[in-house]
This record gives sequence, C-alpha cells and structure tokens, in this order.
Amino acid sequence: MTVFKTSMRNFFAHKGRMALSAIAVLLSVAFVCGTLVFTDTMNTTFDKLFAATSPDVTVSPKTAGDGDEDPQSGKPDALPASVVDRVKSAEGVKSAEGAVMSMNVTVVDSENENMGSTSGGPTIAGNWTQNDARTMEITEGHSPRGPTDVMVDSDTADKHGLKLGDELRTISVNGDFTAKISGIASFKVTNPGASVVYFDTSTAQKQLLGKTGEFSQIAVTAAPGVTHEQLKKNVAAELGAGTYKLQTQTEAADANRKDVGEFMDIIKYAMLGFAGIAFLVGIFLIINTFSMLVAQRTREIGLMRAIGSSRKQVNRSVLVEATLLGVIGSILGVGAGVGLAIGLMELMSGMGMNLSTDDLTVKWTTPAIGLFLGIVVTVLAAYLPARRAGKVSPMAALRDAGTPADGKAGLIRGLIGLVLTGTGVFALYTAATADTAGDGSMWLGGGVVLTLIGFVIVGPVLAGGVVRVISALVLRLFGPVGRMAERNALRNPRRTGATGAALMIGLALVACLSVVGSSMVASATDELDKSVGADFIIQGQQRIVPQAEKAIQNSPDLEHVTRYKVAEVTMTAPNGKTEKGDSAVAAADPTYASDLRRETTAGSLKDAYAADSMSVGSDYAKDYGIKVGDTVTVAFKGGETAKLKVGAITSDDVTIDQGARYMSIATLEKYLPADKVPPNMIMFAKAKDGQAEAAYAALKDTLKQYPQYEVRDQTDFKEELQNQVGQLLNMVYGLLALAIIVAVLGVVNTLALSVVERTREIGLMRAIGMSRRQLRRMIRLESVVIALFGALLGLGLGMGWGATAQRLLAMEGLEVLEIPWATIIAVFIGSAFVGLLAALIPAFRAGRMNVLNAIATE
Repeated sequence: MTVFKTSMRNFFAHKGRMALSAIAVLLSVAFVCGTLVFTDTMNTTFDKLFAATSPDVTVSPKTAGDGDEDPQSGKPDALPASVVDRVKSAEGVKSAEGAVMSMNVTVVDSENENMGSTSGGPTIAGNWTQNDARTMEITEGHSPRGPTDVMVDSDTADKHGLKLGDELRTISVNGDFTAKISGIASFKVTNPGASVVYFDTSTAQKQLLGKTGEFSQIAVTAAPGVTHEQLKKNVAAELGAGTYKLQTQTEAADANRKDVGEFMDIIKYAMLGFAGIAFLVGIFLIINTFSMLVAQRTREIGLMRAIGSSRKQVNRSVLVEATLLGVIGSILGVGAGVGLAIGLMELMSGMGMNLSTDDLTVKWTTPAIGLFLGIVVTVLAAYLPARRAGKVSPMAALRDAGTPADGKAGLIRGLIGLVLTGTGVFALYTAATADTAGDGSMWLGGGVVLTLIGFVIVGPVLAGGVVRVISALVLRLFGPVGRMAERNALRNPRRTGATGAALMIGLALVACLSVVGSSMVASATDELDKSVGADFIIQGQQRIVPQAEKAIQNSPDLEHVTRYKVAEVTMTAPNGKTEKGDSAVAAADPTYASDLRRETTAGSLKDAYAADSMSVGSDYAKDYGIKVGDTVTVAFKGGETAKLKVGAITSDDVTIDQGARYMSIATLEKYLPADKVPPNMIMFAKAKDGQAEAAYAALKDTLKQYPQYEVRDQTDFKEELQNQVGQLLNMVYGLLALAIIVAVLGVVNTLALSVVERTREIGLMRAIGMSRRQLRRMIRLESVVIALFGALLGLGLGMGWGATAQRLLAMEGLEVLEIPWATIIAVFIGSAFVGLLAALIPAFRAGRMNVLNAIATE
C-alpha cells in the first residue's frame, strides 16, 4: 500500500510531465480502436444490406461466378424464364420471381454526366421486384410500367439533382436506351454508396441481357414453416442436382460478405500497421519520460532506499506510475477511437459512401484490445527506467543529483548496435543482389528490421558526431547561444538518441516510400517512351461497349485504331503440361505490334498475328520448354479448343503487358461464339501525320457521350500515373503523420523535462546576463538540432531501404532508380520547423522562470 501511495503522489506531482506521454498513448490507442470500430461498422452495414436483399433461396446459372457478369463477355449470366415456373412447383415454395441485374452499365443524364457513385460504388440496373420492395420504398412517383420508365434511388437523385420526368440514358454492352424517371425509391437500410436504377421486366431483359425470356436469377420465398435449407433441397430436387447454382439467404450473404470482407481486411490491417508504428514511436517517448523523471528524482529515490525501501519497491513504484499512465491514456484513447470512427464515417459519407451512425458497432473486444495494448506497451516501455531506478545505491544517489552514465553499458550498447546495423546492411546488400524477387523480399524485410533496431541502439553513439556536424553548419551561426544549444544536445547522448530515433522511424518510412514511388513513376514513364508507339489510349473502369468502339473507329484524322481484347483460356504445352490457375490471351489487331513495341527473343510478332498462330512470353516458354514453331493447345472458355502455332516469343523483361500472349482477333472470333467474344478492354489510336491535335480533340468530342471512358495521349497517361502514385503516397503520408505527431510530442516532452532538470542552471545563466530572448532561442536551437539529427538518420536510412526495394522492382521491369531530392530536402527543412514548433512551449516556460527561485532550486 505504501508503494501505491508513493506512486500516486509522484504521478500527480508530475502530472504535467506525464500529460504528453498520455497523449501519445491516447493517440495510438485511438487509432487502433477507431480502425476496429470503423471496419466493424462497415461490416455491420454490409451485413444488414446483404441479409435484407438476399431472398430465402437464390437460383442462378451454374456458370455464375463471384460477379453477376461473365468477366469475359461483360454480359450477365442468364437462365431461361421457364425455370421460374418449375421452381414454383417445388414443395415448400411460397413464391418465385425472376430478377434481372447488371452492374456493367453506365447511366448518364441529358448532359452526359455520369450518374454513378462518386465513391467507387457500383451502378446496379435491374427490374423492380417484390424482393426489392423489402429494402426499397417508393417515395415519389411509381415503379416502371413500360420501356420509357426508369426508377432511381433517392440517394442518387439527391446527389445529382434528379427529379420526376428527367431523362436518363443507360449504356450497356447491348446498346444505349433512354427513359424518363417515373419514380424515386428510398433505401430502408443503409446504402453504402451504390447507384440503383430499375426498369420494367421486359425492358430489363431486352436491354441488359440482350433478349427477353431470360433472367439473371430467381428469388424464392419459403412457405411458412419451411426452413431455407429444406427449401434449397426441394428446389434442387425439382430442377436436378447440379443443374443450377442454389444458395440460401445465409450462403448468398456470406458470399457477398466474403468479397467485401477481403477488401475491409486490407484496410483494417494497413491502418493497424500504421497504428503499430505510432505505438513504436510512443515507446521512445515513454522511455525518455520515465528515464528523465527517474534521473530528476535520484535524490528522492536515494532517501527512500536509505530509510529502508528495497530495489523491488522502487522498481514497483515506477511501474505503478506507468500503469496509471497506461490506464488513463488507454481509457481516453478508447473514447477518442469511437469519435475517430464517427469522423471517418462522416468523411466517407462526404465522399459518397453513406454510413449511418445507427450501425455504429463497438464490440467488447475493441476497448479490451485498446486497454490491453495501451497498458502493456506503457509498462514495457517503463520497465528499463524502473529497473535503472532500482539499481541506484543510496549513497550514490545522496551524493549526486542525477544518475551517472554507465560507460561500460554504453560501450556494449554501441557494439550491439553496430553489429545489428552491419548485419542489416549485409541483408540489404543480399536483397539488392538476389536472383529472384521472392528471395530478395525476405532479405529486404530482415534488413529493414535489423538496420532500424541497429540505428535505434547505436543512436546515442552517433549523436555525438552527427550533432557536432549539424551544429557546425547550423548552430554556429548563432554565436554563443548556438554553442550552448549544441552542448545541451550533447549533454545526454542517450536522451538525444532516443528522441531523434522517434522522429527517425516515421521519416525513414516517408523517404523509403518516396524513393519507391518516384522510381515507379520514372520507370513506367521511361518504358512508355520506349515502348508505346500509339498516340492515344482509350480505356475506362468498364470494358468498351460496341457502340463506343464504333464511335472511336469513325472518329476523323486517325491513321488506324487498334482493338485489344482479353479472353480466358486454358493452355496446354506440347509436352502435355497444362498451366495451373487462370490464364488469358490478348487478342488484338496486327497494328498493336506498332502501338506497343515488344522485343521478341525469337520469331516475329507479325507471324503471331497470322491465322491459327499466337505468341507466348519468354518466362512461359522457358518454364514449358516451348520454341518458335511448336503447337500449343488452347481451350477457349465458352468456345472451342484450338491447336495454335507459336509464331513469336516476347521478352518478359518489361512492365507493360508482362507475360502477355498475343493472337489476332480473327483467330479469337474463329473459336468463340459471337455472343462470347469479349468487348475491348482498351483501344489504341494513331493520328495521321500532322493531325495529332485535331485527332485528339475529335476523339474527346466523340466520347463525350460515353463519360465512362477517357482519351489520353502519352502526356496525359504519364500525368495520370504520377497522380495515382502521388495520391497513394499522400494517403500513406497522412497515416504516417500520426507517428510523426507522437515523435514531435516526444521532442516537446524531452525539452520540457530538460528545462525542469536544468532549472538552477537556467537561473544562473539569467543571473549572469542571458536575456529571456537568448534563453528561448537556445532551447529552440537545441530542439532544431535534435529534430535534424533524427531527420538525417531517418532520411538516410529510408533512402537505403528505398534503393534496395527498387532493385527488387527492377526484376519486374521497374529499372529506373529515382531519388526525389526535392521531397527529401523539403522533409529535412521541414524537420527544422518541426523542432521550432516543438520548442515553443518549453522555451516560453523557461523564459518566464523567476531567476531567484530558479537559483534556489536544488
């Protein structure tokens, strides 16, 4: 009890000094809990939606996969309408209704503005059924009654300002058609961001499936007292086992949930990874805080030891303080995490993904995980300072106001750090010179971990030399004040090393990702310049529908237009070995050979585009022992099996179309039925000599009526690539900002405790003539040099990681190493401003000290 009382007294006596450490714990726990609450809430939203929209039993075509469309043709899989009557006759069926649904559509208004979701959600088109009435309520107008009627969901109507009577055009692989809004329906459950349009049944069949008399699926409702499982068995018995794909409500919901769950898991674990980085940085802050508090209370600890306190009691006293810090920070963090999740939901709603706080899900495991992590991490971080406090002898403590540095321990620490760093550098070198990307990635991971730990351990050793160099370049400009700031930073290398290490971690990741991102853009740009001969590239999120293809081909001022289709196949080599997994071939017009210049290791691409011929990639040829002139067996999905001659082997030492197998579209059409030939995935165009600008403008104008597709010249394509990588990096930098904020708190805490530790010294300096302005400048400069020390180590380490990662990417064709010096320099300079910002409060408090009271402080 005495230990607990002492710990409580010390904790609240230094509550101001504990505050920043508590904030670090709070932020880290909040990020973990916010991530868990946010992802759990999204899962709850989708679970409710899938459960509400799934009928008791769903009957769909046997060929139906995870999506509603055939991934090759882009058309929905369908079953005969006669199956509905057969299902109705099954025992236990209350009702059965045919449904039509397609997500491979684009809906535009009279000004050709896309009415799709801005959040990336799908546009879903179908017929209005009783099953839809379970989750949708018509709030305006009426349901579609003929080919000129369309009903939209209220979210889409509100977002785009649609009203009854407005005309919408729907673009599908079967053609374009227009209809006027006859009704608006509202979701009874939360709509996560989809745009939904409804037509009458015959219109939906004709326009979405291509002909009447077919449905995408059948929604079956069970009679009272009949379970879903029993209903499924009865329907299967009526239709014949294995004839169609049957799913109960639970099975259908689980299948949909699995697709969403995989995406949500990626988000969750990525965000938890960044939370882990913040926790790691927070450990340095907590270690520094307790190390300095223990040093400042050395005399007090000595008195406790002199009057009979044991080492265990002193140790336990510090750990109890850490536990209190962890409990308070974690409890506040859990609450802040719920608030963060609500904020993320509002942000997503602003982007078009509607998430209701009614679905806010806080599982009991979330606060439990937050409290466990916060308390355990805090106590573990405080263990070393607590252990150090317990080792202080009573007489040494009574003689000295601080704990003397252990030279032997420092030497051992330095040696361990150097060994780990050296081992990590060797691992990075091995990764850079590895023969395969798989082997190299393992060495890269080990090298990153070892060099990071090594730099953290060896930081205090490096602090002396690095701080002196930085001071010579920066602090000496400020005369005596700068020299004093340098000496203060060097006074306790362990403290400076730990504080700089916290900032080093975040900036190392920033530098690494910047190098990788810049190298990816530079490599792709370089390959575009070398490989792409086409003037224009046309593509979109969906495959190019036939009517858009025709419009592109009729656009003026073009020398040629190249079609590019991708079909699913199963390939068997001449030795009888069949390739495992999904395979695909690219069918293109012969002009593709000039639109994308591919190096061949054998044969000629011209021969690959001949009748009943194709090309294969060099890796495939090597793995299966194929050479030019050999015959491979190609089974086309939904079509026939062909014997095709290998006319060329293309080099796989590229990024664009790596591993692609080429054939002519004529060969593809020979072995696939017309309704199974896939739409174009992408199209290329070459302008006539001197007509590039006119052709570009004409193509843009031609595709205004198809806003789902974009026309890009090579400059546009490079800018788009740069923007995509930039957006990804900005998102990552935003998540890393949490770790950097925690590191900044560490600098603030270190300076604040350092000011308290040097109270008497500050009083003496003020007494002999140092002004308040000079004192504040000294503390700010000390903060700047610590921040620059951490930045220098972090940026250097990160560039090493990034350069090694680029060597691995070079095996995948990304051969250009690009160091983004502008970003690196900006981050380094920004670190100086971070140091200035962190020093504002400590410097202000130091300047307000009463000189006489400061001198009298022991």
